[in-house]
Amino acid sequence: MRPDYILTLSCPDRTGIVYRVSGLLFEAGCNILDAQQFGDEESGRFFLRVHFDAAGPADAPALRVALQQLGETFAMDWQLHDAQRRARLLVLVSRQGHCLNDLLFRTHSGQLPVEIAAVASNHGDFAALAGSYGTPFHHLPVDAGNRAQQERQILDLVERERIDLVVLARYMQILSPELCQALSGRAINIHHSFLPSFKGAQPYHQAHARGVKIIGATAHYVTSDLDEGPIIEQDVARVDHAMTPRELVRLGSDTESLVLARAVRRHVEHRILLNGHRTVVFR
Repeated sequence: MRPDYILTLSCPDRTGIVYRVSGLLFEAGCNILDAQQFGDEESGRFFLRVHFDAAGPADAPALRVALQQLGETFAMDWQLHDAQRRARLLVLVSRQGHCLNDLLFRTHSGQLPVEIAAVASNHGDFAALAGSYGTPFHHLPVDAGNRAQQERQILDLVERERIDLVVLARYMQILSPELCQALSGRAINIHHSFLPSFKGAQPYHQAHARGVKIIGATAHYVTSDLDEGPIIEQDVARVDHAMTPRELVRLGSDTESLVLARAVRRHVEHRILLNGHRTVVFR
């Protein structure tokens, strides 16, 4: 079986980019399996994702050299990924376990092509759940006095377990700017789409009190600007006057789980490219 790779790149838009990239891959004996591109008139940047296979693993170093040279010509930000490598995840959770449970099940059943290397929480509630899937659980309590130390423990986990992506699966703690910077581009958060309208505790109860007709969820990259990172995935569900706050919580939890799973998949399949504060997400 020929090894396959995913090339992602962005650069100032100009003629000849696709021609040069496809020509480079052809000359290297590679076969393009799928390619998606987007030119953004507003930012003047071009985005490309190419999935291709090569003759053998030994071709990767030569490909990187050729891509480096081409990248300098076109001022490209580019990355070459092994398409068969499963990303290693650290999942952070507090006391709402629906997203964690969904990620564990999807991973265990083969629906999500990742490896959950560890689960960490500021509470011990889901140790048994993680253990039922054979996933290491780390109880990392946090308060105002030990926040810096607890975040150091999180980073130690990231380094020790060779984590590719940190997933905040309803982790109800605000990350420090330092931790956000350390995890830049490799941490995803999920929250209800009510922000900023319904901040704080019990957002679904607040929404019910206001008689909303649509609820939803948003997955985004973590930044030091709280809940304002580049958006990856969103979805909504319709509600009506007959639904209770408890029913809104159930429906919202389902939506959050689905949106987070989609966002994680898009990330680990290297389908997301940053475009300033926005994202280009190839489906």
